Amino acid sequence: MSFDFKKEYKEFYMPKGKPNIVTVPTMNYIAVRGIGDPNDEGGEYKRAIGLLYSIAFTIKMSKKLDHQIDGFFDYVVPPLEGFWWQDGVVGIDYTNKASFHWISVIRLPDFVTKKDFEWAIKEATLKKKLDFSKVEFFTYDEGLCVQCMHIGPFDDEPKTVQMMHDFIEKNGYKLDITDKRLHHEIYLSDARKISPDRLKTVIRHPIKVKEQ
Repeated sequence: MSFDFKKEYKEFYMPKGKPNIVTVPTMNYIAVRGIGDPNDEGGEYKRAIGLLYSIAFTIKMSKKLDHQIDGFFDYVVPPLEGFWWQDGVVGIDYTNKASFHWISVIRLPDFVTKKDFEWAIKEATLKKKLDFSKVEFFTYDEGLCVQCMHIGPFDDEPKTVQMMHDFIEKNGYKLDITDKRLHHEIYLSDARKISPDRLKTVIRHPIKVKEQ
């Protein structure tokens, strides 16, 4: 059976519908950066998703190609994730999506090295005839965070975010969103296939202990 990150690391991918505190280790990702409304048809965000999945599946299928990765085991490609911010805004202003800056990512298994990633870029470029120059090998040390499962439309996320912030205030923490520590979402549902009220999204915010 293929290794499934969501099942093996439930503490990071399957939180409850109530906020909880988690310490997230350093992880490597396939990443594409961009700006703009993710809902724009034919926009930069949707093109970025296509690039990410092309590289993700090139790496996953490497065992059937001419590149053998040390320590490789069969796995399910992890879910799409995103880091989001807006200039001059602490948190997220959902009413102004055009101002979004984002880093869209897919987690890499630990056995994938920068060299393996570079092979996948070359392989996908050759096979797909696309420009993968915006795709990068991205390492992120997330650290101490509050997270919660949000069920429903993306535009309803502020309710869940407020619940998370109330929770940390009551438990001796405070929000620590900076230019290095970002609003983070993990998309567990395919928005093309299910209704908005059933979407499952992990929302994660960086925090720190309040100074006494």
